[in-house]
Amino acid sequence: MRIPTPLKSVARRFARDDRGNFGILAAVLIPVVLAAVATSMDISKLLSDKSKLASALDAASLATASALTNGDITASDAQNFAVRIAAGQISSTLSDAQVKELKASLVATVTSQGSGSKKDFTVKVTGRFTSQLLAFSAFHVAGNRNVGGSSTATSQAQTATAISLYLVVDRSGSMSWPTTTQDTSQPNGCWQYLEDNWPYQSYSKPCYINKMASLKTAASALFDQMDSIEAVDSTNSLVRTGVVSFNDQTQSPSNLAWGTKSSRNYVTALPANPTGGTDMTGGMSTANTALNAATEASAQTSKGNKDFKKFIVLMTDGENTGNSANWNPALDTKTLATCTSARTAGVTIFTVAYMAPSNGEALLKSCAGDISNYYKATDMQSLIKAFNDIGGKVANQTTRMTN
Repeated sequence: MRIPTPLKSVARRFARDDRGNFGILAAVLIPVVLAAVATSMDISKLLSDKSKLASALDAASLATASALTNGDITASDAQNFAVRIAAGQISSTLSDAQVKELKASLVATVTSQGSGSKKDFTVKVTGRFTSQLLAFSAFHVAGNRNVGGSSTATSQAQTATAISLYLVVDRSGSMSWPTTTQDTSQPNGCWQYLEDNWPYQSYSKPCYINKMASLKTAASALFDQMDSIEAVDSTNSLVRTGVVSFNDQTQSPSNLAWGTKSSRNYVTALPANPTGGTDMTGGMSTANTALNAATEASAQTSKGNKDFKKFIVLMTDGENTGNSANWNPALDTKTLATCTSARTAGVTIFTVAYMAPSNGEALLKSCAGDISNYYKATDMQSLIKAFNDIGGKVANQTTRMTN
């Protein structure tokens, strides 16, 4: 059948007419574009809400861990404390219903290590709330979305690394000799031992404080520094001290013990006018053996001290002579061998040459290893300063802050 020419013309014109194509294309694409825009806005909203929640949970975990460490709250208070912090952090950006939902979902889990004031607290805080989708996009997504997260923080109180310190002090005859510091408690003078009249006393006016008395004052200053370290911890389980004295023999020591009481008593009991020669070997060996003994490590770990620092403070006003009046280099060699062994084992050695001869100074410089740990004291004031400086260095090496 032949199609009439007028009808063919109409059909061709219809096929060439594209004026309605835009309307069809628009009808198809507009919902797709709107959905994409809505999805993008929802994703942005969800990411923003998740970031806000993360910040609130971080604040809650950090604040709770810190409060536990400082003793402001107990573990049983952690849940409510964390809820208050998190809600306060985020409440201004959420609806009342969302804040209520977050409070109901939030869980604070507390774990700890150590004992007493040495506890490390770890706090994990989790929580969630429903993020409300934008009204514009609600037509293509059913309902809203949950936003959840967690944060973990660990806090440790200001503490000090535990220490074991051994004081090795000279009580030879020359420690009876006077310093240059006047003894104002005896304005009329006194009988004293003088180097050029040893071992006999001479009457002296003015009267001078002798080396042993000045040592006792300096040692007290050092122990005061140790007590300041101990004051950081209420359980008194940070500082152990011991003392041993020597002349040409090694005396019975005051063994390492907690605090400074036993050590103070030992130094106080040293004779006001000692006698004898000088042999440092036994005193250094006693200190080194005690510090590195398994029993010392056990004593520290029994108090929760995972690690501790070891120190020796060696003070002499002379040189190794043994029971003679002459320098004995063999004793220096033996002393230095102990110094080297101690430093290799992790012991920090401080040495003080107090009005000592050159051989004594050389030995103490070598024993310390680090020249900054060697002190030359020429009078009572510089001796006290040396012991104070040593105490300060010990305190600076042990104090730490961890968050």
